Amino acid sequence: MLLLASINPFIFFGKSDLAGQIIFVILCFMSLLAWTTMFGKYFQLKRIRDNNARFTTSLTNAPSVVEVQTQGYTNCPYAELTSAAIAALDRAQRMAVNTSAQMQHVENAIQRTLNTVSLKYESKLILLGSMVSGAPFLGLLGTVWGIMLAFAEMGLQNGVATIQALAPGVAAALLCTVTGLVVAIPAVFGYNYLLTQAKSMVSELENFSSALADRIELESFSMQAANEIPHGNNNEQNTHETVAAQK
Repeated sequence: MLLLASINPFIFFGKSDLAGQIIFVILCFMSLLAWTTMFGKYFQLKRIRDNNARFTTSLTNAPSVVEVQTQGYTNCPYAELTSAAIAALDRAQRMAVNTSAQMQHVENAIQRTLNTVSLKYESKLILLGSMVSGAPFLGLLGTVWGIMLAFAEMGLQNGVATIQALAPGVAAALLCTVTGLVVAIPAVFGYNYLLTQAKSMVSELENFSSALADRIELESFSMQAANEIPHGNNNEQNTHETVAAQK
């Protein structure tokens, strides 16, 4: 315990050469960047999930999909999907195509928006994964470089080399490996957790897009059937009038 308490990384940093110090500073910056990325991504996913939940409630309570308000939601993939679907449905209806063609246009718009919105869930995870993979190797590079210089310096000394002469240089070199592991170990846990959350939310987004397309299709067929009923009644009334006139 006393030995651990007496270890001062700044002493080892001072005994490192310029290359080792540069690698150490880079690793410290990577550590700060990794923690910032993990916390930022966590809160981003949390906001997206909360916004999606609020929009789902609003969509459920709306009489129809076209009547739901999507403008008041920021950073909400569900609202973006719904807005794209409503816009596509409006375009198809103005072109006076049949219901099947309308739904094909709406589903294509939903799929394009789904592919774009899905990128929000996995954004910055590539950066975090790169630090998970790269930090240990960068630390190993600093260690190998430092040990190489320590042995080279020991070889240039006159007389018999001792462990006391070698130990400070090796300890300073190992500082890079320790720093690299300090960067990578928390980052790998954070990366796995955030990646799992992102994949789960992408699956929820796909389920929502499928449910949205189904609801729009049902509402379109329901509207089409409602519009056909008056025409059917008028045709029946005209038939009765024709029969009565013939009599």
